[in-house]
Amino acid sequence: MIGTQSLTDLYVEVQHFHARQMQLLDGGDFPAYAATFTEDGEFTHTPQQPPARGRDGIVTELNRFHERFAEDPVIRRHWFNQLWLEPREDGSVQATYYALVVTTRPERNVTIAPSCVVRDVLVRDGEGNLLVRSRTVDHDRRA
Repeated sequence: MIGTQSLTDLYVEVQHFHARQMQLLDGGDFPAYAATFTEDGEFTHTPQQPPARGRDGIVTELNRFHERFAEDPVIRRHWFNQLWLEPREDGSVQATYYALVVTTRPERNVTIAPSCVVRDVLVRDGEGNLLVRSRTVDHDRRA
């Protein structure tokens, strides 16, 4: 566990952290989203693409990725569920959960894809706040 916090309290804290983080991402505030990672954080979210490293690298990657929506008036929402926490000996926490991305277009077409398993390594900064040291998003695909 991180510190002396109970697993129940940690679970609630991580859910709250993810909710804030996804609202930043879905709202297009990529610098604020990247600030929820450590300075040297790593973010792997697209199959066959190298991870984005560091906060500036994460912002650059998110801007690049979202260029595809520049002329497509979509609303994207990330939904997390089935959170499983594994406290580690070094004080970090492995958080594994399922994610769905819901895309809505003006004509009310709704697409739910991709379906993913996400693995975070969470740590605390000097003030006790949670940060992501690494996030790996594995899209559900058949081999």
